[in-house]
Amino acid sequence: MRSSKAEALLEALPYFQQFRGRTVVIKYGGAAMENPELVESVLHDVVFLEAVGINPVVVHGGGKAITAAMRQENLTARFVEGLRVTDAASIKIIDRVLTEVIGPSLAAKIQELGGKAQVLSGKEVLAAEKAPLRQDAAGNKIDLGFVGDITAVDVSQVQKLVDAEIVPVISPLGRGSDGQIYNINADIAAAKIAQALHAHKIIYLSDVNGVRRDPRDENSLISTLTPAQIQQLKGEGVIESGMIPKVDSALEALTGGVSKVHFLDGRQAHSLLLELFTDAGIGTEIAATR
Repeated sequence: MRSSKAEALLEALPYFQQFRGRTVVIKYGGAAMENPELVESVLHDVVFLEAVGINPVVVHGGGKAITAAMRQENLTARFVEGLRVTDAASIKIIDRVLTEVIGPSLAAKIQELGGKAQVLSGKEVLAAEKAPLRQDAAGNKIDLGFVGDITAVDVSQVQKLVDAEIVPVISPLGRGSDGQIYNINADIAAAKIAQALHAHKIIYLSDVNGVRRDPRDENSLISTLTPAQIQQLKGEGVIESGMIPKVDSALEALTGGVSKVHFLDGRQAHSLLLELFTDAGIGTEIAATR
């Protein structure tokens, strides 16, 4: 009789074989970054992926840490269509928190767990320009400030790290042609980087368990979706607010050659392993229609 541990390994084997040598971009953010035990769980999974021959690339957010740092400076966070309005004072805080605090702490933990990691600023990867005006719920035109739209992606440094079996840990920042630093939505940054790397998958880790039929009911999880169904759910208002940049970037990535996108709850221990290496999975999967 085979043990349950052996059964689990045998279940995972075909996925190890299928994904070996493939690049997987992991967008890491939300509440899963606030709890040290969850951080260790997620990054243990990242180290596991690299150990079995998969190439993880981490693009991290920093929303709650940035909001807390802004609060200390008596600045109030404001969002339009899921994007943080960023003035001159805010972009300095965002750059500092992402570059000096979050990225280095994630890389250090990966190394502590036996992996290899290196921080790579998005400013060296993403070229950007000022984002156009957006419209708030009342129909008012809003200047997002130093929020950028990505104009070009240079993944040469990222690929060198991947080839050296070092996990890149990338911040969602961009640099304009004039040297100005821009705040980039991390979901969009992950999708653009995944396309440039010809990644097999993007995995979005946040503080929800995936796309839900009822956003307030975690039991209404939709396990698989097509791009057409995503557009329908947006039209119905089921997908709204901060989920919009995620699904929009996911659809663009699928169009750009990424095979699958996963939305997972990073608060669940070892959610990456459960999604990638079990038959059932735990989140929402969106596959390209070929």
